[in-house]
Amino acid sequence: MKAIRILVVEDETFVRMDAVEMLREAGFDILEAVNADEAIRLLALHSDIRLIFTDIDMAGSINGLELATIVQKRWPPIRIVSTSGHYKIQAGDLPAGARFFFKPYQPTQIIDAVHELINATWGEESH
Repeated sequence: MKAIRILVVEDETFVRMDAVEMLREAGFDILEAVNADEAIRLLALHSDIRLIFTDIDMAGSINGLELATIVQKRWPPIRIVSTSGHYKIQAGDLPAGARFFFKPYQPTQIIDAVHELINATWGEESH
C-alpha cells in the first residue's frame, strides 16, 4: 500500500526538519513547505495530500489559521493538525475536526492525532 502523503508547513528550518523526520519514521510520505503560500501551491499540484501539519506563526502573506480555513474550503477532505509555541487558540479559530498542539509537543501526540484523523476520514490504514 502506498504511504499516506502529509504536507508539513513550517518556516523554521530545524523545526520543519524534525517534524518531517518524525512523520517519515512513522511511515508517511512527506512534502515540505516553508510558508502557507508555498503550501497552497503544493496542495494544488498534489491531489494525494491527505493531511497538513502546520505551524500557526509563519512568515508570508497568510498564517497557519488562514491556511487551515483555505484548506477547509478548497480541499475539505484534507485533515489539519496545527501547532504553535505562542498563539493561544480560541474556539472557532480552526475548522471543525482540526487538532492543535502547543510547542513543544511530544512526537507521539502528533503521530496519534495523524493516525486518528486519517483513519476517521479515509478509512485507510495509516501506512
